[in-house]
Amino acid sequence: MAQFLFEADLHGLLKLDTPIPNAPPARWQRKAKESGPGPSPVGVSPMKPANRSHSSSKTPSKTPGKSGSKIQSTPTKAGGDRYIPSRSAMQMEMANFLLTKENDPAEESPTKKEQQKAWAVNLNGFDVEEAKILRLSGKLQNAPEGYQNNLKVLYSQRMTPGSSRKNSRYIPSMPDRILDAPEIRNDYYLNLIDWSSQNFLAVALDNSVYLWNHASGEIIQLLQMEHPDVYISSVSWIKEGNYLAVGTSNAEVQLWDIQQQKRLRNMTSHCARVGTLSWNSYILSSGARTGHIHHHDVRVAEHHVATLAGHTQEVCGLKWSLDGRYLASGGNDNLVNVWPCTQGGGGDFAPVQTFTQHQGAVKAVAWCPWQMNVLATGGGTSDRHIRIWNVCSGACLSTVDAHSQVCSILWSTNYKEFISGHGFAQNQLVLWKYPTMTKVAELQGHTARILNLTMSPDGTTVASAAADETLRLWRCFEMDPIKKKEKEKANSAKSSIIHQSIR
Repeated sequence: MAQFLFEADLHGLLKLDTPIPNAPPARWQRKAKESGPGPSPVGVSPMKPANRSHSSSKTPSKTPGKSGSKIQSTPTKAGGDRYIPSRSAMQMEMANFLLTKENDPAEESPTKKEQQKAWAVNLNGFDVEEAKILRLSGKLQNAPEGYQNNLKVLYSQRMTPGSSRKNSRYIPSMPDRILDAPEIRNDYYLNLIDWSSQNFLAVALDNSVYLWNHASGEIIQLLQMEHPDVYISSVSWIKEGNYLAVGTSNAEVQLWDIQQQKRLRNMTSHCARVGTLSWNSYILSSGARTGHIHHHDVRVAEHHVATLAGHTQEVCGLKWSLDGRYLASGGNDNLVNVWPCTQGGGGDFAPVQTFTQHQGAVKAVAWCPWQMNVLATGGGTSDRHIRIWNVCSGACLSTVDAHSQVCSILWSTNYKEFISGHGFAQNQLVLWKYPTMTKVAELQGHTARILNLTMSPDGTTVASAAADETLRLWRCFEMDPIKKKEKEKANSAKSSIIHQSIR
């Protein structure tokens, strides 16, 4: 820009019909002396137009050379008829340098270019090459640090939020597979399905337990109760997936070896049916219709090591946190209790938290996998609400009206979401975004209320058991292939580190 401005000034001077000497005329020198030393001759910023008029007169000056043939002297007062540029404001030396530089065909060495750049920065305060606005090639120049553009330009290097691609995934509205579940008991308080880490799905159908291999599709009948009036009321896999705990209607808790397909032991300590089970390492917790929770140490003969009495009616929801610090229990008395981890020994134990906000039976209890102190609970037909709790502070973080009976809740391990299974009135599955608690999708297909939900070991598929005597598999948490490879790579690296530390 500076080059263009000074070329215009030089063309204006050519209209005087007088040759331009190498040194300015005497009257210019006298004018400069009278005005004082002034700032540096090239002190004008290259991004701003130079001030081309220094006269305080309100009337425009006459054009030089058209006022007559008589030579006029320089006026001593403001308001003269002739424009005389001031060297203190015009970058004459810079204009002369740029004009002569373009006509100089000699190539300069890199050392000489660096030296000239240093001189330009010291004298002008900026690099002459960088002062050019228009460029034919080269990278886009970044704005200096702290610079703010008040013009609000339309184009930018960074993508604006409005133009960014929305991260949405495809969620199939139809189940991936439908399995028959004849004679499954339509009882809200029972927990009749569970998926093992070895990819076996255990299903309790009346007085029998069946195992379905998800990889091969093979079906195995694990057990059948001898007495026809005794039915299976709960099933739960140990974390390693090689043992299955089975609760019965005659107050028994059985432990089965899957590889050998035989019963290892039968633990009797309850006096009513066992509707829910949950593992914490070698401790198996069982909730009964009496409202009592028993801890069983499966390693020792005297398995009953503790009793938790915090419910007045049947315990229908029971879940240990992933870190093993807390046990959450929900009952038909509309209460949610959070119990601390006990190391054995008899005596009375008190819950660290008791939540009384639900107005219906609480069967759905689930711990957040990435926030160990966050618990999700869901109420029955008379409540129909999902609540998120902080068990450390006892605060209710979120509440949402599901408008349906809440039967089960599962947190996703692949997304910041959870899924809930419902009964009356729509019998649907709902995906929720956390922590906004907005609906992601609704999955419909069951014709009767959903009794239980369980998740595959890879966290991509949810199995739902309903009173319509069907099992439906929903691939609602399918991972993006790129993210899936990254997760597998991270898990393999983590396992290799663990093996190295063991060695």
